[in-house]
Amino acid sequence: LQIFLGALAFSFFAKGFSGSYMKSMSSQIERRFEISSSIVGIIDGSFEIGNLMVMVLVSYLGPRVHRPKVIAVGCLIMSLGAFLSVMPQFLMGRYNYERITVTVHNSSTSVSACSPVSSEGHPITDATETPSTKKNFGCEKTTNSYLWLFVLMGNLLRGIGEAPVMPLGVSYIDDFSKEENSAFYIGLVRSSGMFGPTLGFLLGSFCASLWVDIGIVDIDAISINPKDTRWVGAWWLGLLICGAVNLIASLPFWFLPSSLPKEGENETLKISHLPVQGDHFFSVFSRMYSIYLSIAGFFPALKKLFGNPVFLVYIFLTILQYNSLVGLITYETKFMEQQFNVSVARAIFLIGVILLPITILGMFLGGFLIKKFKLHVTEMAKFACITFIVAYLLNLLYFTCSCEVLQVAGLTVPYSGLKHLSSSKNSFMASCNADCSCKLDQWDPVCGDNGITYMTACFAGCKSSTGTGKNMVFHNCSCVEERGHGLGNSSAVLGQCQRESCTKAFPYFLALQTACAFILALGGTPTYMIMFRSVSPDLKSFAVGIETLGGRVLGGLPAPIYFGALIDETCLKWGTKNCGGSGSCRVYDTKAFR
Repeated sequence: LQIFLGALAFSFFAKGFSGSYMKSMSSQIERRFEISSSIVGIIDGSFEIGNLMVMVLVSYLGPRVHRPKVIAVGCLIMSLGAFLSVMPQFLMGRYNYERITVTVHNSSTSVSACSPVSSEGHPITDATETPSTKKNFGCEKTTNSYLWLFVLMGNLLRGIGEAPVMPLGVSYIDDFSKEENSAFYIGLVRSSGMFGPTLGFLLGSFCASLWVDIGIVDIDAISINPKDTRWVGAWWLGLLICGAVNLIASLPFWFLPSSLPKEGENETLKISHLPVQGDHFFSVFSRMYSIYLSIAGFFPALKKLFGNPVFLVYIFLTILQYNSLVGLITYETKFMEQQFNVSVARAIFLIGVILLPITILGMFLGGFLIKKFKLHVTEMAKFACITFIVAYLLNLLYFTCSCEVLQVAGLTVPYSGLKHLSSSKNSFMASCNADCSCKLDQWDPVCGDNGITYMTACFAGCKSSTGTGKNMVFHNCSCVEERGHGLGNSSAVLGQCQRESCTKAFPYFLALQTACAFILALGGTPTYMIMFRSVSPDLKSFAVGIETLGGRVLGGLPAPIYFGALIDETCLKWGTKNCGGSGSCRVYDTKAFR
């Protein structure tokens, strides 16, 4: 039993580790495959789909199968899923981020982004359209755009593999440990599993700060930094580690027996006579009959559960909470990056180091308070109700964590700096960059001296530049209006402008988030206990299964998809793929997003 406990604790750790790593990499995957947030939501939801395909079956037929071996197979499938998700990295070739081509003049130092149209016959509109020859340059095969299906399938497999671990592991412990020890053992296994998500997020943070093609590409030649919305981290590296961890987790289960002597009982009683060949047929028949009986009892049990009003209210609550929490967790790193100008790697790191441990602490404290004050069902309900109302009121403070929208000339502010824009399409061009023949669909931002971001150095009207790579500086930019000097020739540097006030507001946002997470977690344990106390003992495990099913089908599955679709609505500037077509979002309207 001790070996089983250790192995189960490690498998809980492994599934939490790979699950949270996958969550933390959602924005990297979105940019690597140039897909929208709603597709990321579908990839995220495929895990739940896989889980649900087998969850009910596994929970229900649990005691009638060789449990350790089924768990071992589950862990193996999870590791296969992780390895399958990595495949696109080796099929796609290098990641080419969007950047403008600068024309080199005779002198080696000066490079110009703004190249005037050579013949006067060409109108500007013609010059803004990308010539077909240009489109094919660096254009990968169109099959690449569907390689994210590998990640989706890998996630689906991970969901299928995770399903047996929890229900079978917990029921195995419950069957073969002393009555008074089982709750303690289960708590021990679950809490050791809590370290998984924290380490998963830390690994995610580390991988997000590495360049995606690490080891192949010279890092110094890359002109963008991790704060850039085109930056893609080494998302595949952590998946290899997750796959290996899950593989190791499956090993001990192959060598464990399907049943153990009950803890504290004499082992000699368990050795019975070996079955004869005739007995074998009979045992198979009786097993088939018992499975038939248990399936026949399924619908009456379901009817009994849903006839229980407390359980119904609990299920409804679970669904609502799942929706808000899953939507929040999936897009939180993207939110932090867009609102507060934080790199994704740092956002993931902070979630792993601050938010998760606080949540775990809240759960433990909630359980401790129940035990200390010996709370009854009604008292637990009151306690949970108060914590949720407080958390809701705190949530309203999020509206004060405001931050100005990134000022992009022609997108969120006009070039003249006088009034807000009316028409969007033509406003990218202004008198100062009219003769530059810029491509409308490019995004390689530069920050002017005036604190305004331009979509490319070309749109800023820059005539020359010095330096290479990250340190490139553009000069003689006709659109960069020096403050108080009228239209002057001034310089611009690579990358978006930093929004100072937003970075200052970030600690307050984190503190608020931490408080909300703690209070919600505090009420989580009592709410969970209400479900146990309100259903009859023989239906407990079935109730847990139904609760998980309801929460996932109506919460965990749709939430990332519709949250993603709503977030896509707030996008101001979409990136473009090498072969044309829109990629992932580059700039969001931060007010609408919030």
